[in-house]
Amino acid sequence: MTDSDSDSARRRYRNFRRVGYRPVAAASVEPGEVEPAGAEEPVGAAGAEALEGAGEAERAEGAARAESSRTVGGADEAQGVEGAQAAASTGEAEAAEGLEASDEPRAGSRRGTPEPGTPTTQPSGEVRQDRHASGGPAQAPQPAQVATATLPPPSPWQGPPRYAAGPVVVPARGVPLMPWWTPPADPAPAKVLVVGLVAGLAAALLAPANNGIGWFLAGLFGVGAVLFYAGRPSVERTLWLGGALAFLAIGFLRAAEWIFPLCVLASFLCGSIAMAGGRTVRGLVFGALGVALGGLRSIPWVAKGLSRRGPIGIRPLISVGVALVLLLIFGSLLAGADQGFSHFLEGLVPDLEVGVFVRMAFFGGVAAFGALGACYLVAAPAHIDEDAQGKPGSLRVKDYALPVGVLVVLFAGFVGTQLAVLFGGEKYVMETAGVTFAEYARSGFWQLLWVSILALGVIAGVAHFAAKKTAREQLWLRVLLGSLAVLTLVIVASALSRMWFYQQAYGWTVLRLLVASCEVWLAVVYLMVIAGGISLRANWLPKAIVGTGSAFLLAVMVMNPERVVADYNVSRFETTQKIDTGYLATLSEDAVPALVRLPDHERTCALRWLKNRDVEQDWRDFNLARHNAKASLESVAVTDTTCESAYPGDR
Repeated sequence: MTDSDSDSARRRYRNFRRVGYRPVAAASVEPGEVEPAGAEEPVGAAGAEALEGAGEAERAEGAARAESSRTVGGADEAQGVEGAQAAASTGEAEAAEGLEASDEPRAGSRRGTPEPGTPTTQPSGEVRQDRHASGGPAQAPQPAQVATATLPPPSPWQGPPRYAAGPVVVPARGVPLMPWWTPPADPAPAKVLVVGLVAGLAAALLAPANNGIGWFLAGLFGVGAVLFYAGRPSVERTLWLGGALAFLAIGFLRAAEWIFPLCVLASFLCGSIAMAGGRTVRGLVFGALGVALGGLRSIPWVAKGLSRRGPIGIRPLISVGVALVLLLIFGSLLAGADQGFSHFLEGLVPDLEVGVFVRMAFFGGVAAFGALGACYLVAAPAHIDEDAQGKPGSLRVKDYALPVGVLVVLFAGFVGTQLAVLFGGEKYVMETAGVTFAEYARSGFWQLLWVSILALGVIAGVAHFAAKKTAREQLWLRVLLGSLAVLTLVIVASALSRMWFYQQAYGWTVLRLLVASCEVWLAVVYLMVIAGGISLRANWLPKAIVGTGSAFLLAVMVMNPERVVADYNVSRFETTQKIDTGYLATLSEDAVPALVRLPDHERTCALRWLKNRDVEQDWRDFNLARHNAKASLESVAVTDTTCESAYPGDR
C-alpha cells in the first residue's frame, strides 16, 4: 500500500469515527471495493490541512485502535459498531466542529450537500446547527434525524463490521405464583440442615405407633431445633408454640384413641400459625398451610445449600459404618454380660420389622419436612398485606334488608315459643307436641346447632359485602345484623337447655359432651360478633375465633371427657339404678377410675375389655392414663358374665 493510499485510508477512517454512517451518493464506491487514491472525494486543501494539523492526537488514537484490532479482532468490530451508533446520535456536534475547521465543502463531497435524491442527515449550510439564525449560540442542539444509509467502506485496520440481523428481544420476567412471598437470596445455611436432621431423627426414633410420651418428646426436639434457627420468639409465637406442645402432651395424659388424631392435627395448625402468622381470614388460611407450603418451597433452597458445600464424600459414610459395627459388637457383649442391661437395650432398639422402618421413615420425613418449612418461613416470611383496604361493598340496604329482616322475624317467633317452653315445662311440651320432654329435646338439638352455624355464615357474608359508606347504611347494618346475632344467641341457649334435659333422661355420652362444648364456643363467638358489629371493624375477629376454638378444644381434652362421662353415669346409676354398661365398655382407660366404683356385675360388664388390654411396647408408648388404669385394675376382680344394657335400641 502506497503512502497516498495509507493517508487516504486514515482520513476515511477518521471521518467514519467522527460522523458515523453517512449517506453516499449514487456514484459512490460499492461496499467491499477499495477506493483508489485518485477517486477519493476532495475534502478541500485548507480544510484537510486544518484537520491534519488539529487532529494529530486523534490520528494517533485511530492508529492505536487499528493496531489493537489486528490482535483482538471481534472486540474491535463491536467497538466500530458502537462508535457508529454513538456517532449517529451525538456526532453531529463533532461534525459541526469539523466543518468550522475547514473551508466551505465542495459540491459532491461527503461533507457537502448531498446529491439530489439522497436523504440528508446534516442541517443545511444556511443555518448552522450550533448557531441561531440571528448568529447567537444555540441553547440546545436539536437531535439529528437519522436516515437510511449505505454501509461504510472497509478499513485496512479492521475487518468488515458485523450487523445484527434484527432487534434483540429480551423476554419479560415471569410473575411468580405468590409475588408476596419472595424466596431467600442466599442458599440454606448449615444451621437449617442441622434443624431438619434433628427434627427428622427425633420423630423417627421417638414417635411410637400409639399415643405415648414419645410424641411429646419428638415435638419438643422439633420446636427446640426450629427456635435454634429462628431465635428468641415473640410472645404471640410463644403462645402458639406452647399450644402445639400442649396438644402433643395430651398424647401421654389421655388414653382415648379418638383424642390423639385431633390433638396431632390441632398441634400442626398451632405450630403453622406460630411460624407463618396471620390475622385476617386470608392470613389465617395461609398461616394454617404455611409450614406445608414452606416445606415444598424449601426443597430448592436446601438443595442450593447442599450443592454449595460440595459432595459429602465417602469418609463420613465409613465413619458411620465403623460406629455401627463397634456398637453392634460391644453392645452384644455387654448385653450378654448383664440381663438388666439386655432388657434396657431391647427397650431402646425397636423391632427389626419392615413395617417399623417404614413408619419411622414416614414420621422422620414428615417432621424434617415441617421443620425445614418453618425455617423457610423465618428466612423468607410472606408479606401478605392484611391491612389493605378491600373493595367497598356493593350490597345496598334494599338488597339485604328484606332477606335479613325475614330471618329476624322468623327467629323472633321461634324465641317466643322457646320462652313458653321454658316457663311451661314438661307439661306444656306433652300437651302441645305429644311427646315426652326427652324426645322433644332430642329431636330439636341438632337442628338448632345447624341454625346457629348457618346464621353465623349469613352474618359474615352480609357484613363483608354490604356497603358501609354513609351513616344510614351503617345504622341499618348494625340494627339488622345485631338483631339476628342476639336472637341466634338465644337459640344457642335453647339448644344447650335441650341438651341438658336430654342427658338427664339418657345420660351423657362423649359425643353429647363435645357437641355441648361446641355450642358453648358458638355462644362465645356470637358475643364477639356482637362486640365487633358495634364498631363495624372486626379485623381481630377471625384470629380471635381460631384462638378461642383452639383453647376450647384444649380445655375439653384436659378435662378428660371420657372420665367426666363415666363419673356422671356412675353417679346417676347410684340414684336411678339405670346405666348403659354396653356403652361404658367402649370407653378407654380414661374412664377406669370412675368405673371401678360400680357394683361387681356392672363393673365386670364395663371393664371386661380393659382388664387384660396392653398396648405399650416400650418406654415411648408410656401413657399416664393407661398406667393409672392398670394400677386400679390389679385389685379388681373381673369375671365372665352375661351383660344386658338397660337402654335397648338407639337412644
